Amino acid sequence: MTDSASAPSLRWGLFGAARIARALIPAIRESGGTVAIVGVRDPASEHARRFAEEWQIPEVGRYQDVVDADIDAVYNPLPNHLHLPWSAAAMRAGKHVLTEKPLSLDAREAQQFADVAAETGRVSLEAFAYRFQPHVERLRQIVQGGELGTIRSYQGSYGFALSNPDDFRWLPEMGGGALFDVGCYPINLMRLLLGEPQGVQAQARWSAGGPERGVDVGFSAALDYPGPNDSGALASVNCAFDWVGTPRVVLHGTAGSLEMEQPFESNSAFRQLTLTLRLNGQEEQFAPSNGYARMVTHFQRAARGEEALRYPPGDAVKQARVLDALFASAREGKRVAL
Repeated sequence: MTDSASAPSLRWGLFGAARIARALIPAIRESGGTVAIVGVRDPASEHARRFAEEWQIPEVGRYQDVVDADIDAVYNPLPNHLHLPWSAAAMRAGKHVLTEKPLSLDAREAQQFADVAAETGRVSLEAFAYRFQPHVERLRQIVQGGELGTIRSYQGSYGFALSNPDDFRWLPEMGGGALFDVGCYPINLMRLLLGEPQGVQAQARWSAGGPERGVDVGFSAALDYPGPNDSGALASVNCAFDWVGTPRVVLHGTAGSLEMEQPFESNSAFRQLTLTLRLNGQEEQFAPSNGYARMVTHFQRAARGEEALRYPPGDAVKQARVLDALFASAREGKRVAL
């Protein structure tokens, strides 16, 4: 998926030399953009020099240099607590901003994103690249088209073993924890398919320091949807940093069921992975595809005014509200209404 040859090329800058940037740089170039600068904490470091050389980025500077650069767009994959300050600074400097998920630490910050985007007229998008994959469009078609009847149950899970003790995801002050890192995916897909829940009940296993000074190592939640005579859907989400399993989504309705492994896969093309959806026992397969390139292509078209932003800032605010309610429920031990 690339822009047309006549479309003007967007010049991009990167905040940080994070591992995820290795997926975005090829996507930017495949989609017709160029990467002009990377900003890091220490431009003189060996890591920064090697990163710029490997990816043929002509300029290395600090974060502020990216804000001040003559570019059109910025990708922000910094630790979660640095999303709002640097993405807002970039928008106020005239740049469109693609910010890694989770967009913010809470709904208040997400609303600030939306406010700055509105004030500046810049495009702000939360980088859930999986949403742009063909299989997600098919999932939405199945659910919203009524092929499963009325949805009664949604189950989503995503976990892995985070073994590096120095990873920022173990630090609460930097926005660490399993729900922010991986649990946000099944929550996001749930919202795409079912809309907004009316209440949540959650529990967590916490790292040293507990809910006040630790992060959620494992998280389990039940979310409920409205329906006549309490007949709405019930959803469950599980995520963790200390178990190994294949990410999965399962839905049951009054007329059928579906299940899918790896529903949050953002770049099956890189892994040459064919994804399989099972609808009432019948398999549907999806060829390898690069969701990052699809996302960047859409983002660039939205930045040029060629199409409406598919997921405007208000969607990220709604996502953050659900996460806020989940954390509150896990900490307080009670159901939280939305």
